[in-house]
Amino acid sequence: MSARATIPQLSRICTGLGLALAISLPALAAAPQQKNQAPGFYRLALGDFEVTALNDGTVDLPMDKLLTGAKPGQVEKALSRAYLKAPVETSVNAFLVNTGSKLVLIDTGAAGLFGPTLGRLLVQLKAAGYQPEEIDEIYITHFHGDHVGGLLSAGKAAFPNAVVRADQHESDYWLSKEAMDKAPAAAKSGFEGAQMSLKPYVDAGRFKPFSGPTELLPGIRAVPTPGHTPGHSIYVIESKGQQMAFWGDLMHVAAVQFPDPSVTIQFDSDSKAAAPQRKKAYAEAAAKGYYVAVAHVSFPGIGKLRADGKGYTWLPANYSTKF
Repeated sequence: MSARATIPQLSRICTGLGLALAISLPALAAAPQQKNQAPGFYRLALGDFEVTALNDGTVDLPMDKLLTGAKPGQVEKALSRAYLKAPVETSVNAFLVNTGSKLVLIDTGAAGLFGPTLGRLLVQLKAAGYQPEEIDEIYITHFHGDHVGGLLSAGKAAFPNAVVRADQHESDYWLSKEAMDKAPAAAKSGFEGAQMSLKPYVDAGRFKPFSGPTELLPGIRAVPTPGHTPGHSIYVIESKGQQMAFWGDLMHVAAVQFPDPSVTIQFDSDSKAAAPQRKKAYAEAAAKGYYVAVAHVSFPGIGKLRADGKGYTWLPANYSTKF
């Protein structure tokens, strides 16, 4: 190449070389698609506490058939407005709270109790940097399979050093043989799953129910919200004036139940009681502006609410790497 080559000449030469390379190199578009996600955990600082959302997986649910109390076509219209349709791929989330002195798990996912696409919680816990043996306490919002199933692993206690806490009304119902015998045949599996999941902890004296509003640890309290189940509870944490509420199954479908909190679901044991609990929780969260963490809102299920007419707008937590 001449040392006196002009810029236009150099440009033509480089273009020619590029074309030659493009012709000679094999196409790489046939690389296999990976078809997986990053590990399902998300962290957020709350005062001196650290909260880690853990995704147990997702499950497709026919929300157009499961949701109740809606007007004809309302569910389908609301789902469509959110670019969704039934069945809705629904997250199952649990949450880990590190207070600095205690490691607390809120709900445990499904393990093998609720569909083959769930049961990832232990994998996500380890990916997030923790081992099951490190969990000090487990707070259960209610005893449905996708919240208690993860208490077991290979038939044994998945968290061998943890104390399990839940409202006494919940355990009195789900761990009762009499209540199970009275239940419809289709509901008996729920009792069996709850009893099987809790048994190792009950036998070891590590299941300690509470009754009503209870401070479980400094900065963590239980609040009774019966309706979805007889002893459903939410948990509220507070550190340095910052607050977060863990709602369990206070709601299920963001696209439908945030705009209209009156819509209920067939999973509720008492939908007439569940709807007022949801409305009360929505109103308080919106008025006070604190974070909420929800089991079945799209992972990580953490955000805030803003009042919007008769309903609410969901504002997912802004992603942050700052702690």
